[in-house]
Amino acid sequence: MNNSQKILLHITLWLFIVILFLYVGTSGFNSTDAYLIHFINMSILNITLFYINLNLIIPVTLNKQKYIAWAIACTVIIVSLAAIKYGETYYLKSFTHINIAENGQPKLTISGFWQFIISTIIVNGFFIFLSTVYKFTVDWFYNEKEKRDLENHSLVAELAFLKSQINPHFLFNSLNNIYSLAYQQSASTPYAILKLSDILRYMLYESNDSKVALLTEIEYLKSFIELQKLRFKTNLSVHLNIEGNISKQQIMPLVLISFVENAFKHGVATEVDYPINILISVHENKLLFTISNKKSNHIKDVTGGIGMANVVRRLDLTYPNQYKLNVNSSTMNYYCELFIDL
Repeated sequence: MNNSQKILLHITLWLFIVILFLYVGTSGFNSTDAYLIHFINMSILNITLFYINLNLIIPVTLNKQKYIAWAIACTVIIVSLAAIKYGETYYLKSFTHINIAENGQPKLTISGFWQFIISTIIVNGFFIFLSTVYKFTVDWFYNEKEKRDLENHSLVAELAFLKSQINPHFLFNSLNNIYSLAYQQSASTPYAILKLSDILRYMLYESNDSKVALLTEIEYLKSFIELQKLRFKTNLSVHLNIEGNISKQQIMPLVLISFVENAFKHGVATEVDYPINILISVHENKLLFTISNKKSNHIKDVTGGIGMANVVRRLDLTYPNQYKLNVNSSTMNYYCELFIDL
């Protein structure tokens, strides 16, 4: 909201308040023009007091933790404005606690004077209180917004950093696979490089948004599996099952790849009796992803583990309290299921 909109909003609110109180104050009797002028003058003075405290006294006292100075300034302005109000009311004699003598000259009643001054000071104090509460309320909401914005910027930066870790991690493993093909002088090496290029294009350009189409993410997984097929001379034993309507759902990009990548990296992918089973099931806005594989007995490389820790953190940031991850890892088998409220 810009300054012009704020000013218009304040004017609208004050007009509404003044008209409301004017209606309530004149309900049941015929008011004179002098009364209306008096009421409007009092309202203008009260509103002026509100903004003097809001824009002048508070910024130079309370904002600098000068509490005594604020109290003194408020007392001076309250008393001064009470005197101004009395002077204005005095000359509109019909609305003061003043007796009119036979010669038409006003004569002050002491009790009426102090009653007017005390009630006026209370009203002035109320507007000081109102503007102070308003100031601290607005500042609190502003600070909360700033805090949320900083947190959001921090989360976005962390997600970007985590995603930047995914790309080198995936590239490192894929290049190792292509190196194996090249070492074996496989005719599939150029195709593997081309496939890797297609996958990196998705990772670098198509997955920059916080959410991508689930269908696109699944196509990316299929491309990854195709790339893995080139790694093995024998046929892969991988079952990918997709259930439900995936055409309209969106998901955080690159969230499933770490689970599939770990299955190929640490599991057995070539035994028909122990296939890698992948299930992606969508029902309404809920996604179930499961993957199971037989563990390999080969010694794991010392650089493993980046992908899984990464994806868990990204899930925490993108789907707080909206996902559930269950992992069952035994000596021989690995099973993982992931529930996400899309």
